[in-house]
Amino acid sequence: MILPSPLQRALERHLPWVAERPFLLKAASFGLIGVLNAVIDAGVFFLTLAVATSSLVAANLAAWFTAVSFSYVMNSRITFAAESGRQFRLNDYLRFVASGIVGVVANTAVLLLAAEHFSLWIAKGLAILVSFVVNFSLSHFVVFRTRR
Repeated sequence: MILPSPLQRALERHLPWVAERPFLLKAASFGLIGVLNAVIDAGVFFLTLAVATSSLVAANLAAWFTAVSFSYVMNSRITFAAESGRQFRLNDYLRFVASGIVGVVANTAVLLLAAEHFSLWIAKGLAILVSFVVNFSLSHFVVFRTRR
């Protein structure tokens, strides 16, 4: 992960154990972007339910597509900047979206199962949590792996 110089120096000075573990730093960055992503995902989800459809699946897919596009841009520029060169590439985006399909399937499955037992807000939160684990794993090990 490439950070602005002052932020990188502050991190190395105050939290050297984090700076020495790039995997943890990437997971934290991915998580912070994921928080913004979750707000976007939930916002689009509930807005779509209120305005356009009563289908949980359709609303979830609309929310996911919006969120995955935001996630690609932010993670290319911040979390996986070293691997992507901070460049947006159609091939990388398509690979990111393809890997995200695994995450959206997990997200939708959890949403539908959890909605039978919990409130819709809790079900959506659980779905987002599961998709975070799936998406970070695929992003780190497949999409943004270090290029030779």
